[in-house]
Amino acid sequence: MLDSTLKAQLKTYLEKVTQPFEIVASLDDREKSQEMLSLLEDITSLSDKITLRTDGKDVRRPSFALNRIGGNIGLRFAGIPMGHEFTSLVLALLQVGGHPSKTAPEIIEQIKDLDGEYNFETYFSLSCQNCPDVVQALNLMAVLNPNIRHVAIDGALFQEEVTVRQVMSVPSIYLNGELFGQGRMGEEEILAKLDTGASARDAEKLSAKDAFDVLVVGGGPAGAAAAIYAARKGIRTGVAAERFGGQVLDTMAIENFISVTETEGPKLARALENHVREYDVDIMNLQRAAQLIPASSEGGLHEIKLENGGSLKAKTLILATGARWREMNVPGEQEYRGRGVAYCPHCDGPLFKGKRVAVIGGGNSGVEAAIDLAGIVAQVTLLEFDSQLRADAVLQKKLHSLPNVTVITSALTSEVIGDGQKVTGLAYKDRNSSEFHELELEGIFVQIGLLPNSDWLKGTVELTSRGEIIVDARGETSLPGIFAAGDVTTVPYKQIVIAVGEGAKASLSAFDHLIRSSVED
Repeated sequence: MLDSTLKAQLKTYLEKVTQPFEIVASLDDREKSQEMLSLLEDITSLSDKITLRTDGKDVRRPSFALNRIGGNIGLRFAGIPMGHEFTSLVLALLQVGGHPSKTAPEIIEQIKDLDGEYNFETYFSLSCQNCPDVVQALNLMAVLNPNIRHVAIDGALFQEEVTVRQVMSVPSIYLNGELFGQGRMGEEEILAKLDTGASARDAEKLSAKDAFDVLVVGGGPAGAAAAIYAARKGIRTGVAAERFGGQVLDTMAIENFISVTETEGPKLARALENHVREYDVDIMNLQRAAQLIPASSEGGLHEIKLENGGSLKAKTLILATGARWREMNVPGEQEYRGRGVAYCPHCDGPLFKGKRVAVIGGGNSGVEAAIDLAGIVAQVTLLEFDSQLRADAVLQKKLHSLPNVTVITSALTSEVIGDGQKVTGLAYKDRNSSEFHELELEGIFVQIGLLPNSDWLKGTVELTSRGEIIVDARGETSLPGIFAAGDVTTVPYKQIVIAVGEGAKASLSAFDHLIRSSVED
């Protein structure tokens, strides 16, 4: 199952195992069970502290549990955790084997202190780059707290289960049989939903913090660069981020970040965060900005009100809140979001195997999505508002070579149709004839660009009609001491490498502003 290179790497990791544990497999006669058995035999051959049993009685087959000898850990993989989930498997092996997690001590204690019974089930796909965060977080929680049990389920392998529960988006998390959440979550997000008093405690702690010299709002590439450049100047720096990594976390392949030949979004996001943590930066994750209160007088403190009720103050601000997927804003879109309407073809595509789907958008992202989905689903219909596709010629050539793809141009999507439970179709208007048509399908992937995350700034800094923060060549906004960078601004070409540069520029400008202000004082 594992090649020699992967075995050598895994053997090195497993040398960190300090406590013996067993793998208990529940298998049947199918080919996937034999694949799983081969994987587990490879693992146990690499460490004398791991034993394998094949007498498991779990109803999900193939699956396997990790059990510490004499312990009480509820951690199971239903499916073969390769692809993006191989890292989840390695971490689970190490943590069950006694190797400590690098998670912050206060988070670990919060997990251990949770009371009650928590039975989590996570549906993932092997191509989903968002799923490992959820799987790894819940696995760790299951290792740390015997009241928490977790099963990670490959939705593509357990299609009947996915159909019964109408899982159309991954990761989908169930707690005690009820839907708990969808999308990327880490330990902090999960704890915030379980520990209802955590938000109020966080707000109180945040409000008690001293004012920052530079406060960066946003934790994407622009925010990370801004924080690093500020911290290197030796000034008090903070980062308040809704989720560190930002939109990069939802990006699959990155092949144009200079000096890095190829990487994936979550991997780059972790590298950005690790780089920031090399400096004295106060990182405040899971903090969504709700309101900007500019300084009432020159040289005063700006204030950021947070959604949880807390607030932060700073001499200068760098706004780097990025952008989000643009929605169609048609009837049925919100009702069927996660129930057939999706925005990440890499994550959710495998759940639509053998089904009919539509892709909305004829730019590079839409055409790339259609190409990827064509290898999984039965039929792809791409709808483009314009009279022609806008994607690069090489992508269009590949798209038109695929036998199960239909392209419809001059199409205005008008409604998402469903049966109350899931998507069953889509209505669109032919812009040439003004006639309306319906398509019968099971999934809709929306790929029509980005919207800046600036709604909370209306009435403060100057924005364009599209909601972008207007900045000058130095990254300064319409208000002194407030700078902005990245996809939320008017800077053209929304690229990671550009956002990094703009973040650095805004930080240098903020430092220059601080120096000049202190001299004037």
